[in-house]
Amino acid sequence: SQPWPGPQPQPEPLAPSPPRETWAGKHEFLLSCLGYCVGLGNVWRFPYLCYRNGGGVFLIPYFIMLLVTGLPLFLMELSLGQYGAAGPITVWKCCPLLKGVGVAMLIVSSLVSLYYNVIIAWAFYYLGSSFQSPLPWSCDAPANADLCQVGDPPRGVRGPAPGMGGAVGEQVLGVTHSSGLGDPGAVRWPLALCLLAAWTLVFLCMLKGIRSSGKVVYVTATFPYLVLLILIVRGATLDGSLDGVRFYLSSDWSRLQSAQVWSDAASQIFYSLGIGFGGLLSMASYNKFDNNVIRDTLVITMGNCCTSFFAGFAIFSVLGHMALRKRVPVGSVASSGPGLAFVAYPEALSLLPGSPFWSILFFLMLLTLGVDTLFGNIEGIITAILDEFPALRDWRRKTVLLGVLCISFYLLGLLLVTQGGIFWFTLIDTYSTGFGLIIVALFMCLGIAFCYGVDQFCRDIVDMICRCPPWCSRVLGYFRLCWSFFTPCLLLFTLIYTFLEMYGVPLRYGTYEFPAWGTSLGVCMGVLTCLQIPLGAALALGRESGTLSDRFHKATQPLRSWRTATARDVTEDVIDVPFTITLTSSD
Repeated sequence: SQPWPGPQPQPEPLAPSPPRETWAGKHEFLLSCLGYCVGLGNVWRFPYLCYRNGGGVFLIPYFIMLLVTGLPLFLMELSLGQYGAAGPITVWKCCPLLKGVGVAMLIVSSLVSLYYNVIIAWAFYYLGSSFQSPLPWSCDAPANADLCQVGDPPRGVRGPAPGMGGAVGEQVLGVTHSSGLGDPGAVRWPLALCLLAAWTLVFLCMLKGIRSSGKVVYVTATFPYLVLLILIVRGATLDGSLDGVRFYLSSDWSRLQSAQVWSDAASQIFYSLGIGFGGLLSMASYNKFDNNVIRDTLVITMGNCCTSFFAGFAIFSVLGHMALRKRVPVGSVASSGPGLAFVAYPEALSLLPGSPFWSILFFLMLLTLGVDTLFGNIEGIITAILDEFPALRDWRRKTVLLGVLCISFYLLGLLLVTQGGIFWFTLIDTYSTGFGLIIVALFMCLGIAFCYGVDQFCRDIVDMICRCPPWCSRVLGYFRLCWSFFTPCLLLFTLIYTFLEMYGVPLRYGTYEFPAWGTSLGVCMGVLTCLQIPLGAALALGRESGTLSDRFHKATQPLRSWRTATARDVTEDVIDVPFTITLTSSD
């Protein structure tokens, strides 16, 4: 065997642990990662950002950010997980000084999982309501006759509520009988039951780990593409659809001069690929050692970005039809986030013949998009815990752990399905994946590039893909340059702009402006995430001896078990070949 080319590993006692799972096939890993990356943001955020930031011109900064930030960070996280065969925390055996980065990833995934399943609960609620004819949010429903005539939401309803669909939608999202963040009101039990059903679904699908979720993704990762194709074809036949598409892709070249456009492009790439949450790293840790991570990176990232682009046609063709029917500009019916998925688009679908069928298809798509992403987040949390406590890998103990997590997230999530739950949802959504997540990715990139060593990291990737086409190893020169300079610089730019926007623009939901204590609470979420990095570094330095310089040097060296993890596939790939030995007189 070749000698370890990096710094001498520091000694660490090795303890036997139960074997880790592996993917049953490469397609399960690809579909799981694609389903994890292609989430609700591809449908409700990208089209809105595209029309807001210059239409088709937005694709230029979008793909530049993909090449310089998205691809390098995505490959880094996949490679780190696959080479180390460990979760977000344990994988930092390669550089114990940065173990806090893994803990920070765990906190981000937990905060996201807390509110993300609430979206799935909303989808469950709307899906059940879609089996009625006429739809409850349709003008044909007798209860909505007054709303359709007036065209405005009733008094007391806050937030983006365009017309009748807004009034019904806001009642579902939970903005009734609530004056703001400090007045959440009572729990809405129909939504609480839907939230319970959502967590039960996640528990059952992940009961056997990647062996069960890997089979589920064959349906959940492919079904949204079928629905998007159907919606695009149906939208193309509607009157006014071309107006919607033209509005979506209309080019405004002057927008390229705006820093916000480039920041939005970087943020969308960053969040839609799921970088820094630990889910990608965890799923890659179950790969075989010789899996081609560069090929997987290209396939998944390009598939994710193309999905975002084509989802805009499905969204804006139908919104164009609704604008024509209402005789208003397309911009007045276009929105982003929950307002698009649960207010504007359902109202647009209610205008189509056979509206219950289209509504069922759409909310089934939202359900599968959300479940796939949540699978990745929960897998990241479970993997991190199991790798730190291998005794829990026993099936019964693992089942108990999964059950405790799901029950805990359900109880905490009840706050988000109260009368004013959407305010808490907006707060956690904004700050859980804000500056804290960018700092996590920045330290991950800097740690691998300058502490572990970018050259050593590239050699590790070559070790994994040595049997693959030569072009795979050639492109590493480009990624080496990105990891060392371009990617950290762009992350720093995005971080600075995020801070400027956070302090310059107050957080709002519709007409409601969040109070100072609410904003402070949100900032504390991000600070809690960031604090794990210096705390982890302090603990790592405290375990070493010598001067501060000596401690730092020792804490940046890989543990002995870092390379033993990669030996799991060696016994399966040994090939006997003939050889000769020439002895000299000295022998």
